[in-house]
Amino acid sequence: MAETYPLVKFHFSVEWGGTNIGFTEVSGLDVETELIEYRHGASPEYSKIKMPGLQKYSNITLKRGSFKNDNEYFQWWNTVKLNTIERRDITIQLLNEEHEPVIVWKVKNAFPIKIQSTDLKGDGNETAIESMEIAHEGLIIQNGD
Repeated sequence: MAETYPLVKFHFSVEWGGTNIGFTEVSGLDVETELIEYRHGASPEYSKIKMPGLQKYSNITLKRGSFKNDNEYFQWWNTVKLNTIERRDITIQLLNEEHEPVIVWKVKNAFPIKIQSTDLKGDGNETAIESMEIAHEGLIIQNGD
């Protein structure tokens, strides 16, 4: 009966080479194939043919709560130097009720390109959330065995 219902998206883990602190949100797990249009001059058709091109990957955004004395975001960000960066492979897993991976996204050669600290409000009572946007060179999706 469990196979008749769609998976829930709130139980996941992120292994990113740092301390195991849970993330509240992960977005940008997109893969797109670019389109190539081509027509040679002797073609009897008056339209282009379409072919698949290179794959294109969106940047991934990781959000989590801010913790006192936790500077891992900023330490990774500070590894950015002219044409050098600490690259990491990241594994994102959607988990079932037994905490076993059901869908796994493997991200290759990721590095931070943007860090956003929490906004501050004098009349707010929300949790402080920080986010990191990462670029990468590949995304493999494994759904099931």
